[in-house]
Amino acid sequence: MSPHRQPGSAAFGSIGGWLMDKLETVGGMLVFYGRAVGRSFRHLPRSKLITTQMYRIGVQSISVVTLTALFTGIVIALQSVNQLKLFGAEGYVGGMVSVIFARELGPVLTAIMLAGRVGAAMAAELGTMRVTEQIDALETLASDPFNYLVGPRVIAASIMTPLLTALAIGVAQVGSFFVCIVLAGVDPGIYIAELGSLTDAWDMVSGLIKAFAFGQVIAVISCYYGFSTHGGAEGVGRSTTAAVVVSAVNVLIVDVILTTLFFIAFD
Repeated sequence: MSPHRQPGSAAFGSIGGWLMDKLETVGGMLVFYGRAVGRSFRHLPRSKLITTQMYRIGVQSISVVTLTALFTGIVIALQSVNQLKLFGAEGYVGGMVSVIFARELGPVLTAIMLAGRVGAAMAAELGTMRVTEQIDALETLASDPFNYLVGPRVIAASIMTPLLTALAIGVAQVGSFFVCIVLAGVDPGIYIAELGSLTDAWDMVSGLIKAFAFGQVIAVISCYYGFSTHGGAEGVGRSTTAAVVVSAVNVLIVDVILTTLFFIAFD
Protein backbone atom coordinates (compact mmCIF):
# COMPACT_ATOMS: atom_id res chain seq x y z
CA MET A 1 0.00 0.00 0.00
CA SER A 2 1.27 3.46 -0.86
CA PRO A 3 2.29 5.50 2.21
CA HIS A 4 0.26 8.41 0.86
CA ARG A 5 -2.96 6.42 0.53
CA GLN A 6 -5.47 7.26 3.25
CA PRO A 7 -7.27 4.40 5.05
CA GLY A 8 -10.69 3.82 3.64
CA SER A 9 -10.00 5.80 0.48
CA ALA A 10 -10.62 2.74 -1.69
CA ALA A 11 -14.00 2.19 -0.04
CA PHE A 12 -14.98 5.83 -0.53
CA GLY A 13 -13.78 5.66 -4.11
CA SER A 14 -15.96 2.61 -4.74
CA ILE A 15 -18.98 4.27 -3.16
CA GLY A 16 -18.38 7.43 -5.18
CA GLY A 17 -18.07 5.43 -8.37
CA TRP A 18 -21.30 3.58 -7.60
CA LEU A 19 -23.13 6.86 -6.91
CA MET A 20 -21.85 8.44 -10.11
CA ASP A 21 -22.94 5.39 -12.08
CA LYS A 22 -26.45 5.58 -10.59
CA LEU A 23 -26.69 9.32 -11.17
CA GLU A 24 -25.63 8.79 -14.77
CA THR A 25 -28.36 6.18 -15.17
CA VAL A 26 -31.00 8.49 -13.66
CA GLY A 27 -29.87 11.31 -15.91
CA GLY A 28 -30.05 9.04 -18.93
CA MET A 29 -33.58 8.00 -18.02
CA LEU A 30 -34.71 11.60 -17.63
CA VAL A 31 -33.23 12.54 -21.01
CA PHE A 32 -34.83 9.43 -22.52
CA TYR A 33 -38.20 10.39 -21.03
CA GLY A 34 -37.90 13.95 -22.31
CA ARG A 35 -37.11 12.76 -25.83
CA ALA A 36 -40.00 10.29 -25.82
CA VAL A 37 -42.55 12.82 -24.58
CA GLY A 38 -41.25 15.65 -26.75
CA ARG A 39 -41.34 13.64 -29.94
CA SER A 40 -44.76 12.20 -29.10
CA PHE A 41 -46.15 15.72 -28.69
CA ARG A 42 -44.61 16.91 -31.94
CA HIS A 43 -45.78 13.88 -33.89
CA LEU A 44 -48.45 11.82 -32.18
CA PRO A 45 -47.81 8.09 -32.78
CA ARG A 46 -50.26 6.30 -35.04
CA SER A 47 -53.46 5.29 -33.28
CA LYS A 48 -53.02 1.66 -34.30
CA LEU A 49 -49.70 1.47 -32.49
CA ILE A 50 -51.23 2.97 -29.35
CA THR A 51 -54.29 0.70 -29.36
CA THR A 52 -52.09 -2.36 -29.88
CA GLN A 53 -50.05 -1.46 -26.81
CA MET A 54 -53.21 -0.67 -24.84
CA TYR A 55 -54.42 -4.19 -25.57
CA ARG A 56 -51.09 -5.75 -24.57
CA ILE A 57 -50.67 -3.65 -21.44
CA GLY A 58 -54.28 -3.38 -20.32
CA VAL A 59 -56.53 -6.11 -21.64
CA GLN A 60 -53.97 -8.89 -21.31
CA SER A 61 -53.23 -7.83 -17.72
CA ILE A 62 -56.85 -7.93 -16.50
CA SER A 63 -56.65 -11.47 -15.17
CA VAL A 64 -53.51 -11.03 -13.08
CA VAL A 65 -54.64 -7.66 -11.70
CA THR A 66 -58.11 -9.00 -10.88
CA LEU A 67 -56.83 -12.06 -9.04
CA THR A 68 -54.25 -10.04 -7.12
CA ALA A 69 -56.81 -7.45 -6.01
CA LEU A 70 -59.47 -10.02 -5.14
CA PHE A 71 -57.26 -12.16 -2.94
CA THR A 72 -55.63 -9.15 -1.31
CA GLY A 73 -59.02 -7.62 -0.52
CA ILE A 74 -60.20 -10.91 0.98
CA VAL A 75 -57.09 -11.27 3.12
CA ILE A 76 -57.23 -7.69 4.43
CA ALA A 77 -60.93 -8.08 5.27
CA LEU A 78 -60.32 -11.41 7.04
CA GLN A 79 -57.47 -9.95 9.06
CA SER A 80 -59.43 -6.82 9.95
CA VAL A 81 -62.92 -8.10 10.70
CA ASN A 82 -61.87 -10.29 13.62
CA GLN A 83 -59.94 -7.45 15.23
CA LEU A 84 -62.70 -4.89 14.76
CA LYS A 85 -65.29 -7.31 16.13
CA LEU A 86 -63.67 -6.86 19.54
CA PHE A 87 -64.88 -3.25 19.45
CA GLY A 88 -68.15 -3.89 17.63
CA ALA A 89 -66.84 -1.99 14.61
CA GLU A 90 -66.79 -4.72 11.97
CA GLY A 91 -69.07 -2.57 9.80
CA TYR A 92 -66.09 -0.29 9.13
CA VAL A 93 -64.16 -2.99 7.28
CA GLY A 94 -65.61 -2.09 3.89
CA GLY A 95 -64.74 1.58 4.21
CA MET A 96 -61.28 0.74 5.49
CA VAL A 97 -60.55 -1.60 2.59
CA SER A 98 -61.91 0.97 0.14
CA VAL A 99 -59.67 3.76 1.46
CA ILE A 100 -56.59 1.53 1.63
CA PHE A 101 -57.04 0.26 -1.91
CA ALA A 102 -58.07 3.59 -3.44
CA ARG A 103 -55.17 5.52 -1.96
CA GLU A 104 -52.39 2.97 -1.77
CA LEU A 105 -52.72 -0.74 -2.47
CA GLY A 106 -54.73 -0.43 -5.68
CA PRO A 107 -52.22 1.66 -7.65
CA VAL A 108 -49.13 0.07 -6.06
CA LEU A 109 -50.18 -3.57 -6.51
CA THR A 110 -51.35 -2.89 -10.05
CA ALA A 111 -48.04 -1.21 -10.89
CA ILE A 112 -45.98 -4.02 -9.38
CA MET A 113 -47.92 -6.59 -11.40
CA LEU A 114 -47.46 -4.54 -14.57
CA ALA A 115 -43.74 -4.12 -13.88
CA GLY A 116 -43.38 -7.89 -13.74
CA ARG A 117 -45.58 -8.73 -16.71
CA VAL A 118 -45.50 -5.72 -19.03
CA GLY A 119 -42.16 -4.17 -18.07
CA ALA A 120 -40.31 -7.42 -18.67
CA ALA A 121 -42.00 -7.85 -22.05
CA MET A 122 -41.13 -4.30 -23.14
CA ALA A 123 -37.49 -4.62 -22.13
CA ALA A 124 -37.11 -8.04 -23.75
CA GLU A 125 -38.80 -7.00 -26.99
CA LEU A 126 -36.88 -3.76 -27.41
CA GLY A 127 -33.66 -5.36 -26.19
CA THR A 128 -33.95 -8.05 -28.84
CA MET A 129 -34.60 -5.38 -31.46
CA ARG A 130 -31.48 -3.53 -30.29
CA VAL A 131 -29.09 -6.49 -30.37
CA THR A 132 -30.46 -7.63 -33.75
CA GLU A 133 -29.97 -4.07 -35.07
CA GLN A 134 -33.63 -3.53 -35.93
CA ILE A 135 -33.65 -0.20 -34.09
CA ASP A 136 -30.54 0.85 -36.01
CA ALA A 137 -32.36 -0.11 -39.22
CA LEU A 138 -35.28 2.15 -38.29
CA GLU A 139 -32.89 5.05 -37.82
CA THR A 140 -31.20 4.28 -41.13
CA LEU A 141 -34.59 4.39 -42.86
CA ALA A 142 -35.26 7.83 -41.29
CA SER A 143 -37.98 6.42 -39.01
CA ASP A 144 -38.01 7.79 -35.48
CA PRO A 145 -37.70 4.80 -33.10
CA PHE A 146 -38.94 6.94 -30.21
CA ASN A 147 -42.14 7.80 -32.04
CA TYR A 148 -42.58 4.26 -33.35
CA LEU A 149 -41.52 2.18 -30.33
CA VAL A 150 -41.39 4.26 -27.14
CA GLY A 151 -44.19 6.80 -27.52
CA PRO A 152 -47.01 4.28 -28.01
CA ARG A 153 -45.89 2.29 -24.97
CA VAL A 154 -45.66 5.33 -22.71
CA ILE A 155 -49.06 6.65 -23.83
CA ALA A 156 -50.74 3.25 -23.52
CA ALA A 157 -49.27 2.61 -20.06
CA SER A 158 -50.37 6.07 -18.89
CA ILE A 159 -53.95 5.32 -19.99
CA MET A 160 -54.31 1.67 -18.99
CA THR A 161 -52.64 1.73 -15.56
CA PRO A 162 -55.31 4.02 -14.04
CA LEU A 163 -58.07 1.92 -15.64
CA LEU A 164 -56.59 -1.28 -14.24
CA THR A 165 -56.22 0.42 -10.86
CA ALA A 166 -59.91 1.36 -10.85
CA LEU A 167 -60.71 -2.26 -11.67
CA ALA A 168 -58.49 -3.46 -8.82
CA ILE A 169 -60.21 -1.15 -6.33
CA GLY A 170 -63.64 -2.44 -7.33
CA VAL A 171 -62.61 -6.09 -7.26
CA ALA A 172 -61.01 -5.72 -3.82
CA GLN A 173 -64.26 -4.27 -2.55
CA VAL A 174 -66.12 -7.31 -3.89
CA GLY A 175 -63.80 -9.58 -1.92
CA SER A 176 -64.24 -7.47 1.20
CA PHE A 177 -68.03 -7.51 0.81
CA PHE A 178 -68.05 -11.29 0.51
CA VAL A 179 -66.00 -11.71 3.69
CA CYS A 180 -68.03 -9.24 5.73
CA ILE A 181 -71.51 -10.24 4.63
CA VAL A 182 -71.17 -13.98 4.03
CA LEU A 183 -68.51 -15.02 6.52
CA ALA A 184 -68.71 -12.39 9.28
CA GLY A 185 -72.45 -11.73 9.16
CA VAL A 186 -72.18 -7.93 8.92
CA ASP A 187 -75.45 -6.20 8.06
CA PRO A 188 -75.30 -5.10 4.39
CA GLY A 189 -76.95 -1.76 5.18
CA ILE A 190 -74.36 -0.91 7.81
CA TYR A 191 -71.56 -2.05 5.51
CA ILE A 192 -72.70 0.20 2.65
CA ALA A 193 -73.42 3.16 4.95
CA GLU A 194 -69.96 3.05 6.51
CA LEU A 195 -68.39 2.53 3.10
CA GLY A 196 -69.90 5.79 1.91
CA SER A 197 -69.02 7.69 5.08
CA LEU A 198 -65.33 6.73 5.10
CA THR A 199 -64.56 7.09 1.39
CA ASP A 200 -64.61 10.32 -0.61
CA ALA A 201 -63.81 11.32 -4.18
CA TRP A 202 -60.27 12.44 -3.36
CA ASP A 203 -59.35 8.91 -2.27
CA MET A 204 -60.09 7.65 -5.77
CA VAL A 205 -58.59 10.67 -7.55
CA SER A 206 -55.31 10.49 -5.63
CA GLY A 207 -55.00 6.78 -6.41
CA LEU A 208 -55.59 7.35 -10.12
CA ILE A 209 -53.02 10.16 -10.19
CA LYS A 210 -50.51 7.75 -8.67
CA ALA A 211 -51.44 5.09 -11.21
CA PHE A 212 -50.90 7.54 -14.08
CA ALA A 213 -47.42 8.33 -12.76
CA PHE A 214 -46.61 4.65 -12.15
CA GLY A 215 -47.58 3.75 -15.71
CA GLN A 216 -45.12 6.28 -17.08
CA VAL A 217 -42.40 5.10 -14.70
CA ILE A 218 -42.77 1.48 -15.80
CA ALA A 219 -42.92 2.26 -19.52
CA VAL A 220 -40.01 4.70 -19.55
CA ILE A 221 -37.68 2.55 -17.43
CA SER A 222 -38.50 -0.63 -19.35
CA CYS A 223 -38.01 1.05 -22.73
CA TYR A 224 -34.78 2.68 -21.51
CA TYR A 225 -33.26 -0.64 -20.53
CA GLY A 226 -34.47 -2.20 -23.76
CA PHE A 227 -32.82 0.55 -25.82
CA SER A 228 -29.64 0.29 -23.73
CA THR A 229 -29.25 -3.45 -24.26
CA HIS A 230 -25.94 -4.81 -25.49
CA GLY A 231 -24.19 -8.16 -25.37
CA GLY A 232 -26.55 -10.44 -27.27
CA ALA A 233 -28.97 -12.81 -25.59
CA GLU A 234 -27.25 -12.48 -22.24
CA GLY A 235 -27.64 -8.72 -22.44
CA VAL A 236 -31.36 -9.08 -23.12
CA GLY A 237 -31.69 -11.15 -19.96
CA ARG A 238 -29.81 -8.54 -17.93
CA SER A 239 -31.94 -5.72 -19.31
CA THR A 240 -35.17 -7.57 -18.61
CA THR A 241 -34.20 -8.28 -15.00
CA ALA A 242 -33.02 -4.71 -14.46
CA ALA A 243 -36.20 -3.28 -15.96
CA VAL A 244 -38.44 -5.24 -13.59
CA VAL A 245 -36.41 -4.54 -10.46
CA VAL A 246 -35.75 -0.86 -11.15
CA SER A 247 -39.37 -0.26 -12.18
CA ALA A 248 -40.70 -1.83 -8.97
CA VAL A 249 -38.29 0.13 -6.78
CA ASN A 250 -39.03 3.41 -8.53
CA VAL A 251 -42.77 2.82 -8.25
CA LEU A 252 -42.31 2.70 -4.48
CA ILE A 253 -40.09 5.79 -4.50
CA VAL A 254 -42.62 7.77 -6.55
CA ASP A 255 -45.38 6.49 -4.27
CA VAL A 256 -43.59 7.94 -1.22
CA ILE A 257 -43.06 11.27 -2.99
CA LEU A 258 -46.66 11.61 -4.17
CA THR A 259 -48.11 10.46 -0.84
CA THR A 260 -46.00 13.06 0.95
CA LEU A 261 -47.12 15.80 -1.47
CA PHE A 262 -50.77 14.81 -1.11
CA PHE A 263 -50.45 14.74 2.66
CA ILE A 264 -48.89 18.20 2.78
CA ALA A 265 -51.29 19.73 0.26
CA PHE A 266 -54.65 18.14 1.08
CA ASP A 267 -54.72 16.11 4.31
